[in-house]
Amino acid sequence: MGAETNGNLEFLSKIPEIKFTKLFINGEFVDSVSGKTFETIDPRTGEVIAGVAEGDKEDVDLAVKAARHAFDHGPWPRLPGTARRKILLKFADLIDEHAEELAALESIDAGKLFGWGKAVEIPGTAENVRYYAGAADKIHGETLKMSSAHQGYTLREPIGVVGHIIPWNFPSTMFLLKVSPALAAGCTMVVKPAEQTPLNALYFAHLAKLAGIPDGVLNVITGYGTTAGAAISSHMDIDKISFTGSTEVGRLILQAAATSNLKAVTLELGGKSPLIIFDDADVDQAAELALLGNLFNKGEICVAASRVFVQEGIYDQLVKKLAEKAKTWTVGDPFDPKVDKEQYDKVLSYIEHGKREGATLLTGGKPCGAKGYFIEPTVFTDVKDNMMIAKDEIFGPVMSLMKFKTVEEAIQRANATRYGLAAGVLTKDINVANTVSRSIRAGTIWINTYFAFDKDAPFGGYKMSGFGRDLGAQGLEQYLQVKSVVTPIYNSPWL
Repeated sequence: MGAETNGNLEFLSKIPEIKFTKLFINGEFVDSVSGKTFETIDPRTGEVIAGVAEGDKEDVDLAVKAARHAFDHGPWPRLPGTARRKILLKFADLIDEHAEELAALESIDAGKLFGWGKAVEIPGTAENVRYYAGAADKIHGETLKMSSAHQGYTLREPIGVVGHIIPWNFPSTMFLLKVSPALAAGCTMVVKPAEQTPLNALYFAHLAKLAGIPDGVLNVITGYGTTAGAAISSHMDIDKISFTGSTEVGRLILQAAATSNLKAVTLELGGKSPLIIFDDADVDQAAELALLGNLFNKGEICVAASRVFVQEGIYDQLVKKLAEKAKTWTVGDPFDPKVDKEQYDKVLSYIEHGKREGATLLTGGKPCGAKGYFIEPTVFTDVKDNMMIAKDEIFGPVMSLMKFKTVEEAIQRANATRYGLAAGVLTKDINVANTVSRSIRAGTIWINTYFAFDKDAPFGGYKMSGFGRDLGAQGLEQYLQVKSVVTPIYNSPWL
């Protein structure tokens, strides 16, 4: 008992003081115009962490005004790329210096693993800043050899004021995945973090100011999607929206952008990604990757491999292996995983749908723990393609196993979804791997691996998983636009 008590005290010592709960507008932390606040909840306990300023349309107007002034008249878009690079590199260093506090905030606000956050995720966000810092002084146009009696060149210029609306499942990663390339391009911005996870976004705003990012360039409005998010989406002085979240909300954002000023939009939306396991795959590796693909980050990831297609020759063997390995995944306090109460109830309702529709519950399927929002890792077998658990994005630790016979059948069934974000293929046959990867309509295909994200690899979806790309060179391009400059050549012999 003594060792357990000491361990708990050690975990408690990592819980940080909540320093920033106000809106960040024009370089200052300020109350909302209305003075209203909302509660952010610790998913480990269901208890209130802090009251956070509730931004609304009036606050968005103030933030956009600051961002517009910073873009139209401020130094940031006009700085040499080398100067923006230097500031961004300092920003990255400050993130590394505060990695433990940021990871702890993410654990209490988003239920994420503290050790993983401190060692991997927060340092990874700093590296993302450095990646785009390195691009800030390499934004070049082209010289045009024109067929008429003219000469020309192109300029690649920042698109303007950007509205970033980010999700709750990876609050730090998504914040800097969006903000870093936009800053490198010379844009200014208003960021709305998810109402469930506002704390790290405010902390990053504080670090950005310490790094030297000018006032008005980066503004953070905490609040609800239906108010603050809607105001950003429809604002006439915002030039671009970048959104990651559900397909349903993405459709609303696209409609708002179209009916306001036809602003550019990038959408990274939902997924129902297939993992196709062929008979020649290593069963142990397949079981590990299938569980990783479904349970990593508690299944709260848009590319979760929630539809697992298994060729009939190894189906029974894989089912047995999954039943064994699923029990080794631990559910517990992230300091010793984030769903809020609404998401927790949603996942449990999908599990009940699976049972009613005739799928076989292999393991899990129940809530666990006396407090907080914890659900057992859940695996269904005998799943049919028309069941809700096979069609809808659940965003929780629920895997659906389905049997197939041929390559052609696997491709057809994998593509029979409204989504197209990612897919995995497990096989030793390079011809099968190439055939399937070229045939699946999804933005990312992983062969004999899963979750192999990289800063150099563009990420985004097909179909109702959205359009546009984050990461890689294309992640920077979405915040730039091309201008052609043309002049005549006088006294030319062909005039």
